[in-house]
Amino acid sequence: MGLVVQKFGGSSVADVDRIKHVAKRVMDTHEAGDAVVVVVSALGDTTDDLIQLALQITPQPSDREMDVLMSTGEQISIALLSMAIHAMGHDAISFTGPQLDIVTDSAHRKARILSVDPTRIRRALDQDHIVIVAGFQGRDADENITTLGRGGSDTTAVALAAVLEAPVCEIYTDVDGVYTADPRIVPDARKIPVMHADEMLEMASAGSQVMNARAVEFAKKYGVPLHIRSSFAPDTGTLVTDKAEELDEVPVRGVSLDRADSKITIRQVPDRPGVSARLFTALSEADVNVDMIIQNVAEGEKADISFTVNKDDLNRAMTVCEALLSDIGGQALAADSDIAKVSIVGAGMAERSGVAAVMFSALGDAGVNIEMIATSEIKTSCIVRAWQAEEATRVVHAAFALGG
Repeated sequence: MGLVVQKFGGSSVADVDRIKHVAKRVMDTHEAGDAVVVVVSALGDTTDDLIQLALQITPQPSDREMDVLMSTGEQISIALLSMAIHAMGHDAISFTGPQLDIVTDSAHRKARILSVDPTRIRRALDQDHIVIVAGFQGRDADENITTLGRGGSDTTAVALAAVLEAPVCEIYTDVDGVYTADPRIVPDARKIPVMHADEMLEMASAGSQVMNARAVEFAKKYGVPLHIRSSFAPDTGTLVTDKAEELDEVPVRGVSLDRADSKITIRQVPDRPGVSARLFTALSEADVNVDMIIQNVAEGEKADISFTVNKDDLNRAMTVCEALLSDIGGQALAADSDIAKVSIVGAGMAERSGVAAVMFSALGDAGVNIEMIATSEIKTSCIVRAWQAEEATRVVHAAFALGG
């Protein structure tokens, strides 16, 4: 008997009919001879609804209490799915993250998994149970409930696949794989059958909503192959692997669009050693993740520093910057949420020259101004105006002939 870890997102369990559909897919896998561990997200928009409920109480709810609140969504899902499997004639048992000793750090609302104890899962599997696990949650060393941030159920599934040594982790979602771009924006985007884990990691960090970046990082670190596929169709999806022999060599694998960032600019900062270190150390200590950074050429021994953060971290980041503004000698502070990030990703970029130039030329020809640029070996990202983001995605996609 093999072992399969399956993860179903919120859209896959959005209502009773879909929960029953997932139960049938899980049962089919088990009846084919595999032991099954299933990780589920909260039903539909439950997490967003809970956040809005909290904001009606207070505009600044405690992060600890938000974790207590948001973790309830997955608890509903696991109980209902377990009931559905029982109704179909097989034993299932549900567990929350804390029940399985999924131990995290104490960074509420974006905790990182430190360890997982597989003992209770293995015992349940030995008793021929289908195991249903609440994604997105764990506990810290002080027994506080923690959550793993947006897409955290992916991370839970990959962590379980790693500790259980499962041969694959199946990620079921409302799309049938990873595409060269979002098909809702680029009509001729095509499905990618196989991609390297490094490419998937960069696409996820660049805004592709198919997979959580931290989950892909986990999969890459522990060598867990991912199969991203549709909850609603039996088709093969996208295999994410680190086996280079399975990959074709192309300079650009796909184009990602991320609307989740905001830009902060600190104007007229003294151009002297240590200023940037003080600023970004303070942001790090406040658990603010900074993505892109640019500092202009100093004029009159003054410079502007701009950087991007996730919109969810904007208020926290602005609070840090306001507290430091006078200490670092800055003259003004501004936030801009009317931006988007367009990125190209491809393992072949590392060995091809002129790839970024093609992207910049396509954007320039379309009248899209580039405000910030960041590069890595296999990714180039550009910050553009939000109202030009979709057109920018289409012209870059066409420039690399990625269409079907």
